[in-house]
Amino acid sequence: MTPSAHDVPQVVLGLETSCDETAAAVVRLSPDGAVEVMSSVIASQIAAHAPFGGVVPEIAARAHVECIDAIAARALADAGMGFEGLTGVAATAGPGLVGGVMVGLSFGKAIALARGLPLVAVNHLEGHAVSARLAAEVGYPFLLLLVSGGHCQLLDVGGIGACRRLGSTIDDAAGEAFDKIAKTLGLPYPGGPALEALAQTGDPGKFTLPRMLLGRKDCDFSFSGLKTAAARLAEGLTTDTERADLAATVQAAIATQLAERSDRAMAAYAAEHEGPKTAQDGLRFVVAGGVAANRAVRARLQAVAEARGFSFTAPPLAYCTDNAAMIALAGAERLALGISDPLDAAARPRWPLDAAAANANPTHVPGRKGAKA
Repeated sequence: MTPSAHDVPQVVLGLETSCDETAAAVVRLSPDGAVEVMSSVIASQIAAHAPFGGVVPEIAARAHVECIDAIAARALADAGMGFEGLTGVAATAGPGLVGGVMVGLSFGKAIALARGLPLVAVNHLEGHAVSARLAAEVGYPFLLLLVSGGHCQLLDVGGIGACRRLGSTIDDAAGEAFDKIAKTLGLPYPGGPALEALAQTGDPGKFTLPRMLLGRKDCDFSFSGLKTAAARLAEGLTTDTERADLAATVQAAIATQLAERSDRAMAAYAAEHEGPKTAQDGLRFVVAGGVAANRAVRARLQAVAEARGFSFTAPPLAYCTDNAAMIALAGAERLALGISDPLDAAARPRWPLDAAAANANPTHVPGRKGAKA
């Protein structure tokens, strides 16, 4: 009897090129659900984009082209294997900067075609959704706060391909607010980590910033007004102490909004998932994405989760920001379910995890490229 995909280990090469990191990784998913990151290689483009204070899409795409073959070769070498040891290849197919997405997806297609391997075209957000499972046993279902430079949303994650949106930003993402406020403070790129470092010496009570969407009782976010108010305050600052105080105030304000909306989502999630009422019974809260690396934000969210009776899980810092291990794991989980994609899978600049919610109740007006994530 031929074993099914459920019965054999999945060893997957993952490729991630959605923004400004060229990444490749090999992940092994055992039939019992155990995950082993066999290698994870990331080539950063920070130096290339730093003079511009942000990511330049054309520069990013060109850098991906120049190094993706070497990065993939190194990931395989670090894992101690060649292409013949793989059971599949997974590549980010969106959402992201479409020029970069096309590089990684095309490279993945070439490997799949040349080696006769199944291809999985992975939603980058699904990669973040499973990233906590790279280093911890996190079972489905769970409540997810996905918070990064481009995305901020709360999702009920029932399993692979089963994500229901509970709330999303109506304008800017939290990570974007961190980065752009950091830029107005004269901090180097990338701004988020620089602002966190500066905030450590600041007083979060020195300035007053607006609290957005106070009259609404849903789980949506808004950071545009906060970003504008902070930028105006930054223009009048003259000392390093004042800059540190504003950084601390911004960090606290973002953490507060994330915590308040997450608390609201936890209450709704617990009410809908009748049965489990405590962390021991299965109420799980996962935080993923680049902003999950911010220690102050993590601490605030962990306190909320514990108060609500949820377990709290966040990926190790290495897997919070964009990486290929999460893409490989998302691909491996799909392959284990017998799911793969054709070689004509398209690169997508926009790709919501909950497409039904994005189309039925969009937070942004859909454009010609589709509904926003």
